[in-house]
Parts: sequence; structure tokens; C-alpha cells
Amino acid sequence: VNTFPGKMQVKINGRKLNPGVDFIVNQASVGKTVSANLVQEDSVTFVAASSRIVVSLQEKLTWSVSQKVADYTEIILKKEDYIKNPPNQIEVDIENIFVDDFRAHNVSAIVKGTNKPDSVILITAHYDHLGGMGKETYFPGANDNASGVSFLLSLAKYYAQNPQKYSIAFICFGAEEAGILGSKYFTENPQIPLTNIRFMFNVDMVGTGETGATVVNASLHKKEFEWLNQINDTEKLLVKINPRGKAANSDHYFFTEKGVPAFFLYTQGGITAYHDVFDKAETLPFTVYENLFKLFVGFNKQLMN
Repeated sequence: VNTFPGKMQVKINGRKLNPGVDFIVNQASVGKTVSANLVQEDSVTFVAASSRIVVSLQEKLTWSVSQKVADYTEIILKKEDYIKNPPNQIEVDIENIFVDDFRAHNVSAIVKGTNKPDSVILITAHYDHLGGMGKETYFPGANDNASGVSFLLSLAKYYAQNPQKYSIAFICFGAEEAGILGSKYFTENPQIPLTNIRFMFNVDMVGTGETGATVVNASLHKKEFEWLNQINDTEKLLVKINPRGKAANSDHYFFTEKGVPAFFLYTQGGITAYHDVFDKAETLPFTVYENLFKLFVGFNKQLMN
């Protein structure tokens, strides 16, 4: 994994920029210390070819994780800040460290079923986020995915106090942001037989909900999605539950590939912060948090009927 634990200083046209707010570094970038003039290639791209530096203008600063290191350094700026004064000069002092054996961990627990303990309902959420970009800038990941972890823990507390007919298992996955690697590892080294999993429900970004929620894999499991909607319509919990097809966008994916029936649910509306420094706990409205809890409990009861 490419990391940036040290210096993270950038000046554009002589002005010092604030990491995460004014710029991000491309996650695959190599660190370097250099001052150079920029040449405009197109409306959103500026380069200093001899210094192997690229400056890109984008609508939003959205960071990620890279499993490789490029042979150049890319600085990404907010397009709106440079409409009148394009970047023509850059100073960079950035340090990167590539960790070729980065260790991550999955955390799991189970509440044994009272009647059919070998039948398992699995609830999952990834607990990792993007970490830091330099010594003083970090990406909190409140919605993505502290919200999902807190929701999972609420369900774990409930089911620990109220054991069910089936076993209810919980997994907090690591390394989701690096390529959904924690869940991939589990499917290749399962602690419980994958064939014992009656259904998997993955939660990722559930801190909003003003406009409802979306369920990935709804088109694969139409009967179970209909159950969700029936519960929702009867109890009037969410504004709407939107169906979505198969997608490799969270920890449900490799379970689906192994034949495990699975949903991935995320809420919608409210904040727009995503993979940036503004995804903070104080911004989350938790609009449907309690109702979503009721939806999950009702759905799990239906699975055990």
C-alpha cells in the first residue's frame, strides 16, 4: 500500500495550499521535493515534464488507496479555484512510503442460534478508511464507514441480548478501501462454511437516509428484496428502498461470487462528503438509523421463518 506519513507541502503560484482542502495527491504518487514551471496540456491538465509532475483540475477532491507507486507525482486541485488564474508554477515537498506487506485484520463474532446454530445470518461492515495524507491531515470516514460499524455493533448488542433461532454472525472487515481485500480473504479462508450462510447483509455508509436507501444485488434476490419492501411499506420506515443490480463496490461482492446470497445497503440524501476530509461525525444526520435497525430485525425474522 502506498502511504504518505511524512511531509505534504504544495505551493501553487507561490501560495501555500492546505492538504485535503485545497489539494490532494494522487494516491499512487511517488514523493519528491522540487520546484518547477508548469505547461498547460489541456483545460484541466498541467505538466512539468522534466520533473515528472502532473497537476490536474477536478470538480471535487476525492481520495483513495493505491497498491502501487507510479513514477510521477500528481497533484489534484479544485477546478473552481483556478478558472481565472491557471497554475503555472509549483513547489512540492512530499514524502511517500510504499509498504509492500501491509497487514490488516478482520474482526468477527457470533451469537449462536438456539435452534439451528449451523444456519447463519451474516452482518458485515468495513472498519477501515483512507488514513492520513501527511502528518497533519487525515480522512475521518464517519459515514464511510464508521456509520456502518456503529450500526453493526448496535445489532450485535441487540442479538447478544436476544439470541435467535439461527446464529447471527458479525464481521468488521479490514482493507476494504484497498480493494475489498478483507472480505476476499474471508471467502478464501472462511471461519464458517459459506454454504451455512442463509443470507449476508453488508452495510456501508448508513449515516443519512433523507431520500431512502439503495440495495445492491436486489435484482439477484428478488424475493428477499420484496420482503424488505413489504416490511418497509407496512411499518413506514424509509422513504424508499431503491433496487440496484450486481456491483463490485463493497464487501458483499466476493461472497456473491462464491454463491452466497447477499445484499449491500447504503442510505442516500443529506451530506455529499465522500472520501474527503469533510466526512465527519458531526455532519451525519442519522435520519433513518433507528428505522433501519427495525428494518434489519424484521428482515432477519423473515429469513428465519
